Amino acid sequence: MAQAVQASIGDSEFDRDTAVTLRAPGVYDAELSPGWTIIRAVNGGYLLALLGRALGDALPHADPFTITAHYLSASRPGPAEIRTETVRTGRTLSTGQASLLQRDEDGTEVERIRVLATYGDLDTLHGEVRTSARPPAMPPYEQCAGTGDGPPPPFSGSSAIMDRLAIRLDPATVGWVVGAPSGKGETRGWFGLADGRDHDPLSLLLAVDALPPTSFDLGLSGWTPTVELTVHVRCRPAPGPLRIAIATRNLAGGFLEEDAEVWDSADRLVAQSRQLAKAPR
Repeated sequence: MAQAVQASIGDSEFDRDTAVTLRAPGVYDAELSPGWTIIRAVNGGYLLALLGRALGDALPHADPFTITAHYLSASRPGPAEIRTETVRTGRTLSTGQASLLQRDEDGTEVERIRVLATYGDLDTLHGEVRTSARPPAMPPYEQCAGTGDGPPPPFSGSSAIMDRLAIRLDPATVGWVVGAPSGKGETRGWFGLADGRDHDPLSLLLAVDALPPTSFDLGLSGWTPTVELTVHVRCRPAPGPLRIAIATRNLAGGFLEEDAEVWDSADRLVAQSRQLAKAPR
């Protein structure tokens, strides 16, 4: 009998839209919601959270510690299948892989994403913290710019995902909105879900890929498709909005990297990520 897999954190749109149904051992059915699209494709962070939920059910440990996704083709709203495989299990960590597949209009099966991840139990982590990292310096939430402020985004197509997010951007990183990008390749902002759902490890997988791309701050407009994305989840986030800082230091050969840090309301570094993306043409 098919069994739905959904988080117990609450009846959030994010939880409903990342729910998966176990159809056979290691095989899950999913429905990619059109509510998480940007331009022509389903958002990569949302997709990573969807696969992350399936792996958390398939593996003996529930929390992603590190997860790497290679985006093979653009996903579209509609039915999808997730196939998982347990690679290794241990006392404190387990490793698995997963693929998300859809069918083209002619019925051909196409792999959209392939993921390799190691899971554990974040509640068992302990010990002192030694870090030189500091939360991003930016104005308070109420002094930052909402995504609905100012002109429309510098691209055409769907931006349905923005209706599901509560984002306030640091004014120092949104000059591109009025045609005056800083050229530094930086994006900073406050992040939450529009329905007020508190954050957990799965929503951190969304958060690292939810802010406008740093390419906008470099003066480039258009789609910046992710090629590869790696996320490290460092601890379970405290309730409240997150602060995210993303930076690009090198654009070359038509590709750029984005390094992200995610901080919670307790000033803890809860997630880090790096992705390689194609620069807009």
